[in-house]
Amino acid sequence: MSIREFAEQPLFGIAVTILSYALALGLQRRWKALHPLLTCSVLIMLVLYGLRLPYEVYRQGGEYILFLLGPATVALGVPLYKHAQRIGQNVLPILSGVTAGSVAALLLAAGLVWALGGSRELLISMMPKSVTSPVAIEVSRQAGGFPELTAVLTVLTGLTGSLFGPAFLRLGGVRDDIAVGTAIGTSSHGIGTARIIRDSELAGSVSGFAMGAAAIITSLLFIPLYAWLQ
Repeated sequence: MSIREFAEQPLFGIAVTILSYALALGLQRRWKALHPLLTCSVLIMLVLYGLRLPYEVYRQGGEYILFLLGPATVALGVPLYKHAQRIGQNVLPILSGVTAGSVAALLLAAGLVWALGGSRELLISMMPKSVTSPVAIEVSRQAGGFPELTAVLTVLTGLTGSLFGPAFLRLGGVRDDIAVGTAIGTSSHGIGTARIIRDSELAGSVSGFAMGAAAIITSLLFIPLYAWLQ
């Protein structure tokens, strides 16, 4: 079997993804600044470019990896359950932070697009970028944006928050796990949550809760915005 024939099998996409992520984790142990998700993505792109393979070939196996995203998200409920009492004791401050963060994310995205002279469709595509991908894409689709562009912006937002969010918060003197989890979950959804849960299970569980709350709050905030943008 030639490399091309093997590449056209779903196993190719699965194998490339797993091996790239394992290598990315190994590189991160040596160079802490490297983000495994970003490194893994670059490695996969290099493999596809080196073998002159289109994305559609990789996607056959990538769909199986994408399917696991659902169970992985549900798995965030385990630490959430373990720290439910602590979260319940701080639910009002957390929800206040999530609401403020959601409003700020919407306004900042809208202000940036408006200042640069972007179109209405671009504005709608960018505004929900801070919430988890399935919600952001559907909000953008229903409001008349470009779902594909929203998906890209959402991933980039998560990666940016994951890479720089914890350091930025420490620089600002924010070290409490509840505050860190609220900020990262509101601004960087699942990608940021996966990053900080390695540092603190409590911060990760709060981040998972904030991620879900931000998705609901942003969707509700979009209802009057949608009417205003028509």
